[in-house]
Amino acid sequence: MNFIIAKGVIRVPGSLPYPPRRLCVKIYRMGLRRASHAVYDCEYHLVWCPKYRKKLFGQEYLRERVKELFREIAEEYEFMIEELEVAADHVHILVSFPPRYSISTVVKTLKSISARELFREHPSLRQRYWKGELWEDGYFARTVGDEVTTDIIKQYIKYHEAEKQSPAQLDIFKLR
Repeated sequence: MNFIIAKGVIRVPGSLPYPPRRLCVKIYRMGLRRASHAVYDCEYHLVWCPKYRKKLFGQEYLRERVKELFREIAEEYEFMIEELEVAADHVHILVSFPPRYSISTVVKTLKSISARELFREHPSLRQRYWKGELWEDGYFARTVGDEVTTDIIKQYIKYHEAEKQSPAQLDIFKLR
């Protein structure tokens, strides 16, 4: 079998302030991933918004920082981000993660750590989000499978800003 083994300690200067974790995930050529006691191929399209749907990420430096945070968190917790887009007022992520995590755990991890880091780095955000909550409580989750393929989700995430946001934007998901 041909596979890639990713091993290492994820702790570099300037990384997030949580303990290092040993990473050992085998990635098979067919897209299957293997953890210590599971072989899986689960991808999810996740979407959520900042609190009050404020256009927080209209500023490029915040947009890039939150992308960087999501990638660091994903690396630490063995999530694989296939596609990531941070719009002014919402986030799209196409992510795969081991079956030991639930969807809600993954969303909670990404939201809580990114919010804590952004509040720490940009104290002025605490004034805009006075209850100390950066993200809305809810989220959208869709599994990626036969009829809604990974390519369709990637296309939607990459090009959703090019079109004016409207109900017609959802035509990409219309099934036969």
